Amino acid sequence: MRLIGFVALGGAAGSVARFLLGALLQSRDAGAFPWGTFTINLTGSLLLGFLLRVAMASTVMSPELRALLTVGFCGGYTTFSTYSYETAVLLESGHYGKAATYAVTSVVLALAGTFLGFMAAREFLDR
Repeated sequence: MRLIGFVALGGAAGSVARFLLGALLQSRDAGAFPWGTFTINLTGSLLLGFLLRVAMASTVMSPELRALLTVGFCGGYTTFSTYSYETAVLLESGHYGKAATYAVTSVVLALAGTFLGFMAAREFLDR
C-alpha cells in the first residue's frame, strides 16, 4: 500500500507538470502541430531512461523513490495516448504529411531521448 501512495503522489505531480508545460507550449504556437505533446513525450522519454538506468544500476534510489519518479511522475507526465489521438486527428483532417512527420519523429526522437538518458545516467553513476 505504501508504494501506491508514492505512485499516486508522483502521478499527480507528473500530470500537473504535463498540463502546465503543454499549455505553455501550445499557447506560444497555436498551429496545427502539437508541440506540447511532442516536447512532453521527448523529455519524458529522456527522464525515464535516465531514472531507470540509475535505479537499476545503483542503490541511490529507494523502491519508494523509484516508484514515485518512474511509474508515478513519468507515467503522469508522458502523453502517449494523447500523441496517438493527435496523430489520428491530423490524419482525419487530411494533414498526412504533418501526421507522418509527427508520428515518425516522435518515436525516433523519443528513442534517442531514452538513449541520451542512459548516457546521462552512466555519466552520473561514474561520478
